[in-house]
Amino acid sequence: MIIGLPIGILQSNCYLVYGEESGEGIVIDPGGDTAPLLEKIKEHNVQVRYVLNTHGHFDHIAGNADLEAVLHVPFGLHPADQALLMEGGGAAWFDVAYVPAPKPTLTLTDGLILEVGNFQIRVIHTPGHSPGSVCFYIPEENALITGDTLFAGSVGRTDLPGGDARSLTESLKRIVRLVPPQTTIYPGHGHTNRLSAERRGNPWLKWIANET
Repeated sequence: MIIGLPIGILQSNCYLVYGEESGEGIVIDPGGDTAPLLEKIKEHNVQVRYVLNTHGHFDHIAGNADLEAVLHVPFGLHPADQALLMEGGGAAWFDVAYVPAPKPTLTLTDGLILEVGNFQIRVIHTPGHSPGSVCFYIPEENALITGDTLFAGSVGRTDLPGGDARSLTESLKRIVRLVPPQTTIYPGHGHTNRLSAERRGNPWLKWIANET
């Protein structure tokens, strides 16, 4: 089961993923006020095992500290974004107040597989939007949680510090190569869509799919 909650000043998508049988789950990208998320955790009686960040920008990590105080579970981030996280996630670039965040206790590396209840989370390193951006592939849910790497109809911006258009292109090629077309993408902003539909209609992914 995947529950999406747009939270924070930029309405970034936070995801609560859990197994209905096991009751075990994860939180991905708590980007602001965690009250609605904690209500959902309580409502569905979820035992959260990890809090994971797709990348270190403030609108995806702003709730980390609040969750640490409540959940006491490992926090995961790719090491290439740790400096970004500890500097406030780029909040100063947008004249937003500094966002304190706990130091990650789980290193997310490409190919890492986390077992949670009756499902797996597979980490795919997808730099481009930021150096440490990752996507989370969850085969049992037929889902790819893409953060700001891939959106419905668009792709992540690369004009912020640490962004790189060539790296993003290579990351999108990896997604097309590694993830089945019938997978649903759950982006960091906006609505979900099938990867197959993105390969047909997303101008960036359409070009990449034709090149691979």
